[in-house]
Amino acid sequence: MAKVVFLGLGVMGYPMAGHIARAGHNVVVYNRTTAKAQKWVAEHGGSYAETPADAAANADFVFSCVGDDPDVLAVALGNNGAIGAMKPGAVYVDNSTISADVAGQLYAAGKACSVGVLDAPISGGQAGAENGALTVMVGGDQAVFDAALPVMECYGARVVRMGDYGKGQQAKMCNQICIAGLVQGLSEALNFAIAADLDTDALLEAISGGAAQSWQMVNRGHTIVKN
Repeated sequence: MAKVVFLGLGVMGYPMAGHIARAGHNVVVYNRTTAKAQKWVAEHGGSYAETPADAAANADFVFSCVGDDPDVLAVALGNNGAIGAMKPGAVYVDNSTISADVAGQLYAAGKACSVGVLDAPISGGQAGAENGALTVMVGGDQAVFDAALPVMECYGARVVRMGDYGKGQQAKMCNQICIAGLVQGLSEALNFAIAADLDTDALLEAISGGAAQSWQMVNRGHTIVKN
């Protein structure tokens, strides 16, 4: 069992960290809103820290799942950032969806302090996080991937190394391009259905069993109809 840190307890990170704790790892969490971290500890055990650096000291693995490039740079490389506080040989895994350029900055910063870094964006939505069934697209060194794989498998049903650093984020871009096309087509179809005064519940029941079916239709069709 490893000493694991999880930075960011949003709709994705909160359940992901929970899966890691349930697997038996010793988990320390950090969140900008301390009350969220306290709630997580009350539910899952472990402990929380006041800063990413405090959390990361002596950790074997540090995971982050935050909003965007500036947030990742803040928790990883900013004042009281995690990477500079990590011990040599530890691994930093970023599950955020960010730019490949920032992934490269994290990788370089890790190399400078002998810390392995993986860019590992996730797909599967809140339900995937809650069910431990996410897809994880990973960029980084093979040896670092191999070391972190058992922990990533706590929340990922499919964990695939895409290549060197930045390749995980580029794979996530491909994922998002595919999703955008599906959502646009689904939205056009449902807009047409509403204009034609079709029963949208009946429509979704009918076409979700045929060639038009998609994850977006099954999971997002009704919410699109409800705006």
